[in-house]
Amino acid sequence: MSIPQSGGGPIEHVSQLAEYLAAGCKPKDQWRIGTEHEKFGYCRDTLDPLPYDGPRSIKAMLEGLRDRFGWTPVLEGAHIIGLEKDGANVSLEPGGQLELSGAPLETIHQTCDEVNQHLREVREVADAIGVGFIGLGAAPIWTHDQMPVMPKGRYRLMTDYMDRVGTMGKTMMYRTCTVQVNLDFASEADMVQKLRVALALQPVATALFANSPFLEGKPNGHKSWRARVWRDLDPARTGMLPFVFEDGFGFEQWVDYALDVPMYFVYRDGQYIDALGQSFRDFLRGELPALPGEMPSLSDWADHLTTIFPEARVKKFIEMRGADGGPWRRLCALPAFWVGLTYDQSALDAAWDLAKGLDAQTRDGLRVAASVEGLRGEAGGVRLQDLAREAVAIAEAGLKARARPGAGGMLPDETHFLNALKESVETGQTPADELLARYHGDWQGDLTRIYGDYSY
Repeated sequence: MSIPQSGGGPIEHVSQLAEYLAAGCKPKDQWRIGTEHEKFGYCRDTLDPLPYDGPRSIKAMLEGLRDRFGWTPVLEGAHIIGLEKDGANVSLEPGGQLELSGAPLETIHQTCDEVNQHLREVREVADAIGVGFIGLGAAPIWTHDQMPVMPKGRYRLMTDYMDRVGTMGKTMMYRTCTVQVNLDFASEADMVQKLRVALALQPVATALFANSPFLEGKPNGHKSWRARVWRDLDPARTGMLPFVFEDGFGFEQWVDYALDVPMYFVYRDGQYIDALGQSFRDFLRGELPALPGEMPSLSDWADHLTTIFPEARVKKFIEMRGADGGPWRRLCALPAFWVGLTYDQSALDAAWDLAKGLDAQTRDGLRVAASVEGLRGEAGGVRLQDLAREAVAIAEAGLKARARPGAGGMLPDETHFLNALKESVETGQTPADELLARYHGDWQGDLTRIYGDYSY
């Protein structure tokens, strides 16, 4: 989840909202890669989730990273709720999931080095206090009542609202994890092409990274339960956004969509003010019930954009949001997949050729099929394994064309980061399939074994 935005000045005309998005346009030589990933922390002796406070806790983790590795603390009131260093930040999801939002970097080699360094730091602090971390799309055993609540005003408001608009919002908040990548665009037309590819092929990413087949100690009937959760969270702010594929789509149409998404809050003087269900359009007229007579700033608009949760979304960059959290190889594979598809024009054109024949019904059907069956799913006569094979091949060609060397020149490009995905498309096996095989095999139904075998 995002931290509060700041600056930007008052909004004096609605055109500033689209201009805010357009300000993200960058020439290709300035495109960067920002990788985010979340993970569950737990006490090694009890396997319970980490509380916020105490000797084995989220707070102890943040303080340890601060003290050992020079991170700068981020506070909300008296509580440490995050860290910042060198363009990256560590933040908390509602149930204490620890998230690294990486710095904007030029290559997958760099972003993978960043992930490795972060996990080394986390492991050092965790080992000292008897804590472990595991990368999964959903908590495999814990119930909602077992989950701690982080001391963040934003999350208190969201928790109160979730049951009004869906059935699984609190499950998303407290018991799921993702890996995402944030990517740049050169122009409005480039944004449109990338966002359409992102939305149409997001079910492929969901299938390739499916890693949440358990809930409350037993199989849940889905390869990606996390993806299932997102389908019944809040229809006003989630989904596959068919309007993006309509003629004339651009920044202004995204603004119109975002303005129709009900608000959560307004952030003022360190406090989250309840604006649940209220309208940003009213805010623009000075008629927001939460702050009558007050006009919004661009930072309020930036905050509002962080409360919109479709499968891919636009801010000053595009976020790819469809993948489950997972093991180390998948944390590096996710940015490699999307960079390969979108940062080389020939690859992007090929990806759009692959995606443009999928109508809205098929796209939605694939989203459901990916959640339930992973790569074995199909919809509208399209098999996800076949679609994934083509998409991964295009991504590999895109990374070869980028030709960004690593390891001091020993690696000619970034294609090796796709190896885990190439294995999946050949075998049809997702991480969830491996977990289920272990559960029914050598674990003999003892799901506590997942912590010892799959922690970082």
